[in-house]
Amino acid sequence: MKLVRIKITDPAGFRSLPCGFEHHFRSEWSLQKELASNEGFAPFVCAGPNGGGKSNLLEVLGAIFYQLEIQRVRRSFLPEALQSDERDLSPTAFELDYLIRMPEEYRRPDSPEWAKVEACKKSGETVRFRWENQGDFDTNVNEVFGSGYADIILPQYVLGYSSGENEILSLPFFKMRFIQFDEYWNSLSQQLPYPGYPETRMAYLDNSFSQAILLCNLLLQDEATLQPFRENIGIETLKEFRIILRRRIELTPEQLESFSSSSQSPQQTRENMVKNHPAIIAGDEEPVSGRHQLNVLHLLEGDEHSSRIISALQRCATLSYEDDANDCLILDYWVNAATQQAFRENFEGKPLSLFQSFQVLLSLNLYTVSDTLKADLYQSNSHYVSETVPLLASDQRIMRFKFVRFSKNNCDQPLMLKELSDGEHQLLHSLGLCLLFRNTNSLILLDEPETHFNPSWRANFISQLKACLGNCEKTPEMLITTHSPFLISDSKPNKVLEFEKDPETRHVKINHPDYNTFGASINKITMKTFNKRETIGGQAQTLMDNIRARFERGEEATRLIDELDRELGDSVEKILLIKAMLDISPENGAEVQG
Repeated sequence: MKLVRIKITDPAGFRSLPCGFEHHFRSEWSLQKELASNEGFAPFVCAGPNGGGKSNLLEVLGAIFYQLEIQRVRRSFLPEALQSDERDLSPTAFELDYLIRMPEEYRRPDSPEWAKVEACKKSGETVRFRWENQGDFDTNVNEVFGSGYADIILPQYVLGYSSGENEILSLPFFKMRFIQFDEYWNSLSQQLPYPGYPETRMAYLDNSFSQAILLCNLLLQDEATLQPFRENIGIETLKEFRIILRRRIELTPEQLESFSSSSQSPQQTRENMVKNHPAIIAGDEEPVSGRHQLNVLHLLEGDEHSSRIISALQRCATLSYEDDANDCLILDYWVNAATQQAFRENFEGKPLSLFQSFQVLLSLNLYTVSDTLKADLYQSNSHYVSETVPLLASDQRIMRFKFVRFSKNNCDQPLMLKELSDGEHQLLHSLGLCLLFRNTNSLILLDEPETHFNPSWRANFISQLKACLGNCEKTPEMLITTHSPFLISDSKPNKVLEFEKDPETRHVKINHPDYNTFGASINKITMKTFNKRETIGGQAQTLMDNIRARFERGEEATRLIDELDRELGDSVEKILLIKAMLDISPENGAEVQG
């Protein structure tokens, strides 16, 4: 997809984006040039000072696509808090225009490859869509969206990642995890078929997904695709890992109630349900009052009505065994060519298929969250939502990884992911998610993904992203927030968004740089975009200012220059100060000036 325009028409605005805020990602001229030249991957780089509102743009895009996803998914499993089409979520009103690549079956021979979708929502109303070039296509866009074929007009995936504590960006994605869990739980309780992958297309790929991202790439990507891992971090070969799957959980009365039918009395319903539901294991006491257990993995274990995720994982395992005491399935993998071939055969040869299986299994770890807490979460705009969700001890989780080990350059023994440095972990994570979604029509929102990188990695980050996402038929759209001038120096001015917040109104506006950023020096970018004119540290600058002041008060230039040489390393600022002192020194017949 390609973003074209966003406008906030919510009277309350959105965060620091006021009502009436509008930004054109691409002009008509630049859009046509981009389509004609097929320039490939080039992210939008959002830059500016801390607190300047950069993340707000990512947040509002996440919030809008969350609303579109809520309107798209099957209504049957949505919680009551999200059932009403009239319920206004923030932002309550907006306009969003973007291009989407149209499948051939929806195009006439003379139709363009790209369709411009205009999504508009007014307060108290549902979202309406239209094609800008409606005459080019044989379908009405709102009929397509309402008939379950929303894949045609929405990005395949909307992905978020933040290296910091940006819970506003994660909030809509976090809610979507619970909707994904509700989808599975509804299928399990009502004995409905389950496809084995999330119906929801939004995913926040935080650190809880790091092991899944690494495994999917190392197991199923080819050598050429894995070069960014090899070159930067020195990852060589995946050696081993374990998956632990816990089958049974104890049902709370609230959970048991969700398995009951409303067509019978509570006692009849519970008796029939315990007898007839294949996933429920009756307690040792009376069938009605006893403590019942649930095989929460029932729809993933491979009967004719369910997904075959677990049997597929078991077929790929080197060794599998049952831990009867804890009712767990232990799957051990010693990775070699045969292991990788087994994963290719059981997961369509696609890293993303394996990842979606892991997504489903990891979402089951939310089973302890009550309906009451979920209802509060769905309606919350709190910055502290994740703190309200209970953290499970490892032995209480439905699915967990252990002993993920891989070889690494210059290391004698295999390492685990947790043994990598913060920067290595962050680069592995951000490049890994790009590799997983590299050939999709997706939107990727990265909030300061390079905070722990060394200068060399920052300088090469855009190149590495391009290596991951370039040369693909489909190229994801990406927005990156950053404080790194290196990312700006690798971007053209039309892809750099400079953020400025009004000190009085606190409202944000966005401009493009008034200079050619591509290949510009770090010093120039630091001065022009980040308003930092000095290229040395603050403590060194203070010492230099002190020496300048002493010179202006009449101290001898030669002695001060000796002190500068002794105390400070080489810099442009030092050279300029020495030149100024020599030029205006009384010894040269000039007056000392301030």
